[in-house]
Amino acid sequence: MKNIPTKDILLFRSCLVSVEYPGVEASTKFVFDKLGIDYEISPKQTCCTGLGHYSDVFSQIDTTAIGARNFRIAREIGRPNLVMMCATCYAINKKSVKLLNRKDELRNQINQLFEENGLSHLKYEKDDLNPTENIFHVVDILYAKKDEIKDHIKYDLSGYKIATHHGCHYCKVHYEDTIGGVRDPNIIDELIAECGCETIGWYDHKRATCGTGFRQRYSNPELSFTATADKMNAICDEDVDILVHLCPNCHIQFDRYQHLIAEREGRNFKAIHLNVAQFIALAMGGDLDKVIGAKAHTVPIDSIIKDLKEVANER
Repeated sequence: MKNIPTKDILLFRSCLVSVEYPGVEASTKFVFDKLGIDYEISPKQTCCTGLGHYSDVFSQIDTTAIGARNFRIAREIGRPNLVMMCATCYAINKKSVKLLNRKDELRNQINQLFEENGLSHLKYEKDDLNPTENIFHVVDILYAKKDEIKDHIKYDLSGYKIATHHGCHYCKVHYEDTIGGVRDPNIIDELIAECGCETIGWYDHKRATCGTGFRQRYSNPELSFTATADKMNAICDEDVDILVHLCPNCHIQFDRYQHLIAEREGRNFKAIHLNVAQFIALAMGGDLDKVIGAKAHTVPIDSIIKDLKEVANER
């Protein structure tokens, strides 16, 4: 398995997390603090451009140049390990590092742009970062500390039926760096197990996309929501209470549109939707409002989790 750092981390802020589900960031910090993970957030860090890039608003050179800028900031503050709360940020930044290291012409073009605009200090030199050794998702860091999670569990969530959704940009882009499998992804399942809970494991459409497709959600909603309905019907068939995932875009697709797709399908979809950091933070005793950010959710968390029962003393 790749070497996973637990220090010198720049926790990379996500546009979608900040705007839609700020509890994901609060939960990540809460869990990182519990596990003694050394991280910092920089106000100088900017968007990865993911949504715009995959909607053809930002070109590859724009996206890679912005990546180079963020990578320089990380190195300047002594935190070369960039950790993403968003699977799109993860995929975008890994790709940007690979391009900057492998494509001399692109790297030189970006550095020339920096120089022409008085930003020579942002220049990226070949191999300044390594895509495997410096770019991570939060789940990677949690996995490195998974044996310690059980020591901090306060609430027993084992009574709920739990399924997982791993997200395309974590499992289907950079296969060589994915932990827990790509054909039957299980990294979230393993982290949930450390909270004293079991997931349902494999289910129909477990590996399928959430249906967002970036622009497809708006330009081709029928196709987008058909894909989402496949997932929602599958977890409904399994009587799932909680769907746990790792990407805010997936979170939006499931949580914001569940009621609309339920009407379309003529079914009662009851599942609530939590990011893996939110799930672990909740199990560790994080406050539903201040940490989990429950009020930002469309499907009420308390529609399923009505009472929190503390774990038995022997655990």
